[in-house]
Amino acid sequence: MAKRTITVARGDGIGPEIMDASIRILDAAGADVEWEHIDVGEKVYLAGNTSGIAAEAWESIKRNKVLFKAPITTPQGGGYKSLNVTIRKTLGLYANVRPAISYDPFIPSRYPGMNVVTIRENEEDLYAGIEHQQTPEVTQCLKIITRPGCEKICQYAFEYAKAYGRKRITCMIKDNIMKITDGLFVKVFYETAKNYPEIQADDWIIDIGMAKLVDAPEDFDMVLMPNLYGDVATDILGLMTGSVGIAPGANVGADIAMYEAIHGSAPRHAGKNKANPSGLLLSGVMMMVQIGQPEVAEKVHNAWLKTIEDGIVTYDLARKLKAQGKEHTEVGTKEFADAVIERLGQEPSTLTPVRYDKAIQIKKPVLSNVRSEKMDLIGVDIFTRDDCDANTIGDKLVELAKDTGMALKMISNRGQKVYPNGHPETFLTDHWRCRYYAKNQGDILSNSDITDMMNRIDAAGIEVIKTENLYMINGERAYSLGQGE
Repeated sequence: MAKRTITVARGDGIGPEIMDASIRILDAAGADVEWEHIDVGEKVYLAGNTSGIAAEAWESIKRNKVLFKAPITTPQGGGYKSLNVTIRKTLGLYANVRPAISYDPFIPSRYPGMNVVTIRENEEDLYAGIEHQQTPEVTQCLKIITRPGCEKICQYAFEYAKAYGRKRITCMIKDNIMKITDGLFVKVFYETAKNYPEIQADDWIIDIGMAKLVDAPEDFDMVLMPNLYGDVATDILGLMTGSVGIAPGANVGADIAMYEAIHGSAPRHAGKNKANPSGLLLSGVMMMVQIGQPEVAEKVHNAWLKTIEDGIVTYDLARKLKAQGKEHTEVGTKEFADAVIERLGQEPSTLTPVRYDKAIQIKKPVLSNVRSEKMDLIGVDIFTRDDCDANTIGDKLVELAKDTGMALKMISNRGQKVYPNGHPETFLTDHWRCRYYAKNQGDILSNSDITDMMNRIDAAGIEVIKTENLYMINGERAYSLGQGE
């Protein structure tokens, strides 16, 4: 049987060193793999490719379906976009999986009972990167949450829990404020949970939820989050284990997956043979399970646990052990890899040995189709720019709509209602959301009604910035009310 070919990106900074160490360990453990190397990151950026990845690299990843990637450096300034985000979104790697496990006392941690897996939505949310400067004073970033995106990540989370024997998933969102976007996420979470009655499902508002997670991580099993919350939470959880340098990560799509450590490229430590390869190595362990070589994953993971248990560590962990007066042996990157290789076939005696009895296959998501749902256009938010007070612009806009089929309901400024009956204490900027509804309740508006209103506003010397249509979908309001509306 032919060896499995895996695309490898050695990365920047400490990337080449920790990748070489990780591959050497996997090869020594019997990984039945051919490594196909590509260039991505800083070298490609500086050669003039602003995406950080060339066409032949894309071809390799799509052909082999698995990318093993070391950290990369994104040059500061200019139009450089994050290559990590580009790869995840281009290849549809919608699920970010990050285990956070405490190995105390061998890696000092304040949370010795911690064993939490975070599933983070990987393509949407504020990471859509859609931003605009709308006026000299006002910027915006659009939070994009879709039903298909929610269904994919929620189904993945429950399938992961089922495959790995996890018993509980906690969804963390801010749906008390973002009732439509985060509200959709948690709604789909509970819809999905009905198909997995053996797995407990609950939710927390993200702020208090993270406080509880930091206070008592042993009370949690799996957590599921939209993109931004998950990004913040996983770095916190990684540090809580004792070091972000040991935290692995997987980015999983329908057909392609990328495995990487969650830490950065640390260019100041490059070439010094001191970087910790553990995060990348443990990502490689996750990769071995997924490609159908669980025996290799088990051998490497247990050898790594035994190495840590024997007190053989790189500089980052040596500092922590020294501070606590614990015995240890500080080694370099290459020597750490040698130590793990020497222990292949051994298991830890204090830490719990791991078992990977079979390749884990996560079922592909099944998506619902809601595109035919009935949408009735009942109003519009017309965003304008005008350097005046709320009553002045409000009275003017009411007058402009008198002989139309629309009526001004309210004006808000930075989300807060300021007309009619605003409060003089409310701080105002040069950005007005003018909410119009059909004058006769129950009437359906047309696009021409809206463009006519926009033309009237423009003719009155008020600058129109953008519009957002207000819909009823299947008889339910599909937009948020203004604060104070």
